[in-house]
Amino acid sequence: MDTPPPSRSGMGAALRQDSALRHATGEARFLDDLPEPPGLLHAALALSPVAHGSLAPLDLAPARAVPGVVAAFGPAEVPGRNDISPSGKAAEVLFATGHVAHWGQPLALVVATTRDAALAGAGALRPEIAELPPILSIEAALEEGALLMPPQVIARGDWEGALAAAPRRIQGEFRCGGQEHFYLEGQIALAIPGEDGDLVLHSSTQHPTEVQHIAARVLGCDYNRITVQCRRMGGGFGGKESNASWIAAAAALAARLTGRPVKLRLSRRADMAATGKRHPFLYRWRAGIDARGRVLALDATLAADGGHSLDLSGGVIFRAVTHALNAYDVPAVRITGLACRTNTVSNTAFRGFGGPQGALLMEDVLHGAARALGVPVDSLRERNFAGGPNGAETPYGQALEGDLIRRVWAEARRDADWEARRAEIDAFNAAHPTLRRGLGGFALAFGISFGIMAMNQAGALVHVYTDGSIRLNHGGTEMGQGLFIKIAQVVAEVFGVEVERIRITATSTAEVPNTAPTAASTGSDLNGWAAHQAASAIRARMAAVAAALWKVEAAALRFADGRVTAGNHAMDFGELAQQCWAQRVSLSATGFYRTPDIHWDPVAMRGEPFFYFSYGAAFAEVLVDTLTGEYRVTRADLVQDCGRSLNPAIDRGQIEGAFLQGMGWLTCEELWWDAAGRLRTLGPSTYKIPGSREMPKAFHLRLLEDSPARANTIFRSKAVGEPPLLLATCVWNALRDAVSPLGETPRLDLPATPERVLAALRSGAQVRQP
Repeated sequence: MDTPPPSRSGMGAALRQDSALRHATGEARFLDDLPEPPGLLHAALALSPVAHGSLAPLDLAPARAVPGVVAAFGPAEVPGRNDISPSGKAAEVLFATGHVAHWGQPLALVVATTRDAALAGAGALRPEIAELPPILSIEAALEEGALLMPPQVIARGDWEGALAAAPRRIQGEFRCGGQEHFYLEGQIALAIPGEDGDLVLHSSTQHPTEVQHIAARVLGCDYNRITVQCRRMGGGFGGKESNASWIAAAAALAARLTGRPVKLRLSRRADMAATGKRHPFLYRWRAGIDARGRVLALDATLAADGGHSLDLSGGVIFRAVTHALNAYDVPAVRITGLACRTNTVSNTAFRGFGGPQGALLMEDVLHGAARALGVPVDSLRERNFAGGPNGAETPYGQALEGDLIRRVWAEARRDADWEARRAEIDAFNAAHPTLRRGLGGFALAFGISFGIMAMNQAGALVHVYTDGSIRLNHGGTEMGQGLFIKIAQVVAEVFGVEVERIRITATSTAEVPNTAPTAASTGSDLNGWAAHQAASAIRARMAAVAAALWKVEAAALRFADGRVTAGNHAMDFGELAQQCWAQRVSLSATGFYRTPDIHWDPVAMRGEPFFYFSYGAAFAEVLVDTLTGEYRVTRADLVQDCGRSLNPAIDRGQIEGAFLQGMGWLTCEELWWDAAGRLRTLGPSTYKIPGSREMPKAFHLRLLEDSPARANTIFRSKAVGEPPLLLATCVWNALRDAVSPLGETPRLDLPATPERVLAALRSGAQVRQP
């Protein structure tokens, strides 16, 4: 479609997030801020105190005896199915029955007149559990063959023959840790029963439709009995895609059985204990290279810790294996993805959904090649980029745009002044006895679409009122990422009105049904097009009325600046809306969009599953204290391809936040379970998220200009939610550069905490001993 120039409030305008001021002043209402309905009960979960064992039927009498407690529920009280699996096919229960599979697993729900009483009731329960040995590591799961699903394998060419024939063969092993979502607003749901079995569920969720489905499954009722609403979340990052559903289902169960409103809000400690996280990964690889560092063959296994149940691990493994080569080409390759079963919380969606873990593989392979050849790792990147002299097709059959990969890399390298700074850093390191500086780069190719084809769809509902004001509803959810203002800008552009004329409303399954989750960076793509379709349908009807009134062709009409014009004819948009009503023309429309031209064969592991790729590149500089392992990221230079940005202010904020969150995962956020399988990092005192001091003092971000944006995305924009998180990988590369001289790269697992950096420094010193 043709793209108009940026407008003041429509496409391309740098507008603030719609609730930004209300966030700053405290006026924005999150779920816990809603007025409490009469008769409200508060709920609390009773969690397993052990990681693995046989569970005797739970005696709920001690909880019911606590003053203020109204009721307590376990698996026996579930009227429908005790099943909260997102797919409905895997074994994942709301309340444990017969055995427990991880520390912190929900056993029962207690409801009381106050939250304190509910917590006291949950604490009064004494489950009888015969402990069994837990599986707590990926290595142990692999040894026992404990897998949650069959392996996913992508292969191309004679990788065995190419590996055997390669001039040089290298291998490696490393691991990356998980990550806690640490959203500002924890998991919360409010269930309000209505008449005749109806139920309204207010949920802090990225997936209202899944909340509706799982709550209905637990209650044993039709979907149409349950309405799910979400105006905003205080952060999600994937943690409220599937986990929010069982929280809401528990509240719905209590509301149905008591006939009273029920609120379930998890404390930070309970939230971290009971909800899933980013999957940790273990990598083992073998590669064949030539004398120039070209990777000719690769055989790699990516083993993820899925936790005790499947949850969304299938999608995480899919994206990890499809992104394992990232922006690079390897002629002969086999990538094997495994989801291991352990006795830890079921890991789940997290920003990037396996893509960040997958992209780490080639970074280690390239470092291994550089170490083997005694050359700088960045000298090998362009020799292995997809496209150009190398193949452009991924091992699963979809082409990358090599020209864009090379362009973002070259521009980021130029912005970082790489050559001059490389020489300066080398001179500094040669002269300084205790401090070392490092410089690292990273290039990105990230596919945009859901791996499950059916999820690539969206709906929207638009009303135009006779005063010219507009009401907008769509299936996307707002978690602070600015989706609502972007979709409002799309509708404003269609009607040619100020964005202030558009009323953004809460996401509701009663208005737009059967929605996909707001995830996989597809929120603007899917919901933007759906809203565009709805608004365009209404505009066409309005144009027909104006054309007949003025006796002109509808194509001659122009909707802009709140007015409708054609030659010497003009009227306000609201006047035309009134004319349409007078002539009995509908000013309401639904819109529907499904992503075109994507397909995937999950058996052959081939197809074109992504509508397009988002490209980016980044460089980071670090300063490391070799005596302690402590370090600072002193500078970062980023170039991100956003296509033709719908809202540059929102996109820049997303990129900056994603980069810092990626830094947290790669450097300081460490989840730690003890030998008994108990999570010990349960809050900000023990779990270190990045703060203001971690942000690079010099942070340079540029959106790629004149991006071709070849796919037919909404106004030629590109997704920005997940891709820039991967750019933080340049920090890992900078640390590896700092801790080892040329040709000597000790293993540096992730997160690269000061302890691990210090261990790597000592390992490198041992390597350098004569």
